[in-house]
Amino acid sequence: MARRTTFDRRPKSALLSATVAILLATASLAGLNAQAQAQEKPAPPATGAAQPNETRLPAIVVTDVVKRHMTDRVIASGTVKPVDEVYIQPLVDGLSVKALNVDIGSEVAANSVLATLTDDALVLQKSQYQANRAKAEANVAQYRAQVVEAEANLDDARRQRDRAQKLSESGTNTQSQVETASAQFEVAQARLNAARQTVSVGESDVKVADAQIADTDLKLARTAVKTPVAGIVSDKNARVGAIANGSGDPLFTVIRDGAIELVADLSETDIQKVRVGQRATVSVAGGSIRIEGKVRLVSPTVDATTRLGAVHVVIDDDTGARAGMFATAEIIVQEKDTLALPLAAVTTGEKGSSARKVENGTVRQVAIRTGIEDAGYVEIAQGLVAGDKVVAKAGAFVRDGDHIRPVAAKPADLASAAGTQPATPATSNVGN
Repeated sequence: MARRTTFDRRPKSALLSATVAILLATASLAGLNAQAQAQEKPAPPATGAAQPNETRLPAIVVTDVVKRHMTDRVIASGTVKPVDEVYIQPLVDGLSVKALNVDIGSEVAANSVLATLTDDALVLQKSQYQANRAKAEANVAQYRAQVVEAEANLDDARRQRDRAQKLSESGTNTQSQVETASAQFEVAQARLNAARQTVSVGESDVKVADAQIADTDLKLARTAVKTPVAGIVSDKNARVGAIANGSGDPLFTVIRDGAIELVADLSETDIQKVRVGQRATVSVAGGSIRIEGKVRLVSPTVDATTRLGAVHVVIDDDTGARAGMFATAEIIVQEKDTLALPLAAVTTGEKGSSARKVENGTVRQVAIRTGIEDAGYVEIAQGLVAGDKVVAKAGAFVRDGDHIRPVAAKPADLASAAGTQPATPATSNVGN
């Protein structure tokens, strides 16, 4: 009996020890959880610190709608050409070139002699015509003497006729004698008329000779090949000893007054904006100088196939531009002070253009009407007023109704939004 009592007490003491151990472990775990919860509980916000909901809003760069000086430009490219080219042809055919007085690039004045043709044959021909004229004048003198003789014979025949008629009335002469005297008078009168006509023929011969001499003098004068206008010699085909031919290639080509222009093709949309007299800035390929020009002519028609029309922009040749060069012109269509935004702040879609206006931290999409685009900015013609704030990069980060924390744009941000320098990474516009 004593052994059984001792065996029964041992199990009860062991069970009690295990129960105590479990209770101690549970209390320890409860204390650890309370400590952990105390560490995780946030401290109360300090005075002036941002509220938790504000710190979670994205920081978005915004820009103001401001007034800028905007310039509407049309870009045109083409080839530099002379405004007016004058072809110098020989006015006398069949004569060889005797001397050349200019070369390509020479500046010439109006009526200056560019080349001289040989005139030996013309000088000889003029001498012949002068001899013919002298002969014609001698004949005229002889014919006039014949007229004087015919007039005398006519006077004598008139007196004989009158005498015969008087004697016939008194019965001394017969009718036959009267008729003979009248016939002689008519013959003398006819000879006088013929002599006078001969004088007219002789005088005509003199005039023909004078005309021939004048024609030869004109040809002699034209052996000096002259330019009718002042300018610059751009081409020369004349060669000493070559036979001048008016139907062949021109001996010289002269650019009138040295004036050159850019002839550029514009689309049918852009050409409607261009007007005569508008200013332009021309850049010649390979040159760093920007040349001032002016629109001289706008083509009244557009090619039905290419849909392009020509625009002529006069430029100054003293700047180094030469005919045949390729050049680009910026034609100033319009200049004005107007409201504007960076191009990146405007979204364009099927329904038109829009911007994301920011009011009290809330984004509102508004429809706008745009105009001129210049230097990375676009004109705001309708939909916004000066001072309105809009998202600087409209389409990347926010939607209509979003709440944001606006951040004023810095100059670098505006330059990036306008496209005047490489854009910064997209994350630069969003802050956490």
